[in-house]
Amino acid sequence: MVNVMSLTAGRPETEVTEKAKRRRYTAEFKARMLREADACTKAGELGALLRREGLYSSHLTSWRAQAAGGELAALEPKKRGPKAKLTDPRDKQIAVLEREVARLGRRAERAEAIIEGPKKSLAASGNRPPERHRGELMDAAITFAPRLGVLTTCAAFGIALATYYRHRAPVRGPRPRRPSPPRRLGDAERKVVLDMLHEPRFVDLAPAEVFACLLEDGRYLCSVRTMHRILAENAELRERRNQLRHPAYTKPELLATGPNQLWSWDITKLHGPAKWTYFYLYVILDVYSRYVVGWMVAHRESASLAKKLIAETCERECIAAGQLTIHADRGTSMTSKPVAFLLADLGVTKTHSRPHVSDDNPFSEAQFKTLKYRPDFPARFGEVEDARGHCKDFFGWSNHEHHHSALGMLTPADVHHGRVEQRVAERQAIYDAAFAAHRERFPRGRSVAQRPAREVWINKPNAAPGAPVAGETCNDRSRDAGGVTGAQQSALVAH
Repeated sequence: MVNVMSLTAGRPETEVTEKAKRRRYTAEFKARMLREADACTKAGELGALLRREGLYSSHLTSWRAQAAGGELAALEPKKRGPKAKLTDPRDKQIAVLEREVARLGRRAERAEAIIEGPKKSLAASGNRPPERHRGELMDAAITFAPRLGVLTTCAAFGIALATYYRHRAPVRGPRPRRPSPPRRLGDAERKVVLDMLHEPRFVDLAPAEVFACLLEDGRYLCSVRTMHRILAENAELRERRNQLRHPAYTKPELLATGPNQLWSWDITKLHGPAKWTYFYLYVILDVYSRYVVGWMVAHRESASLAKKLIAETCERECIAAGQLTIHADRGTSMTSKPVAFLLADLGVTKTHSRPHVSDDNPFSEAQFKTLKYRPDFPARFGEVEDARGHCKDFFGWSNHEHHHSALGMLTPADVHHGRVEQRVAERQAIYDAAFAAHRERFPRGRSVAQRPAREVWINKPNAAPGAPVAGETCNDRSRDAGGVTGAQQSALVAH
């Protein structure tokens, strides 16, 4: 929702809170908006008012219902708390004077440091060599810079800014090799320690245990840390306990170039009538067209319901073996055996997000955000039928009415059902007619109807700068980035 300042008593809200909060509407603001909406009699005035104030028409509908029920009068703000104390005008003047004294004190301290700093540095230099004097001057400048600022310090010491930053820059080049410590054991001694650690008596013991056993035998060869160093040098310092080792999860890189090639599905909670009660919304989304191919609202989350949803959706979309890849996160229903066996029987490839990485399933997450940030989304649903009715209306709007910006402002149904060429041709005809009628309004040439991207990725692989990826052309990248050159426009129009 657009962040617009709420108005209270005709004044902008200036409260700053430690936690972000949603926009609030006061009773006075609601009543004023209803009056202004009623005063809009000409065509387009109501729409201009709603866009100017950042409101939806559903806001006015709900506020009219509140006004009819007398709720707006009950929401009038009431003053609470103790009465405001009368402030003494002299207190404000004292505060201003205190701030001025503090500011003058800081300026005096800064001026004294500017004057005394170079004087002390020059006095301490004496008859020392110029190189040493310059180094002491730079050290003094580095000391005063945090207090006075770099510009002021360099001006006071007569040092160029480039010299100051070059003196502070780290020394580049290969790092010098660390010299061998003088107390290091010799090669022969290290060989003795390694052979001792290889003895059958100590082969299964940790270096600390070996060290303690040697002390009981009256022997001391080296410290425990030295034993660790010797084992590490010989690649013998590894974890030997039977600990759980998590596999190295790879980033899923999935490509869709048409409908019903890549699906993404997830489950979200919808608040029920009481606290801690939820309904569960299952949604399967076609990644290429953003078309919701299947959804379900249930009382629980289970693998059996997910299996039923996927099976019926694949049957409705006529999915052939080897055609589809379905992607999900690592929830219990997504990784369950019934779902895995079903997908194997259907010939559907399954992939999963990495643990704790929500970006690996971005399309489903974006779909849920669109659902829950709509102005008509309720705080709670009274029963499961209410949730199903609301989701039915929403997915109907999302599939057939919502013009998606990532689809060239086409609806998901147009892209999913192969009506892209028809819609683009219709829009191009309108562009051409407008261009022919008013050429002066198009200084960059005729407009070209937008098209959906040819490729849609989940985690597009990185490529070298300027190199196309997996069949992608330079024209594709230019179009996806929103830039179309004149030559490309001509080519597209001719096509």
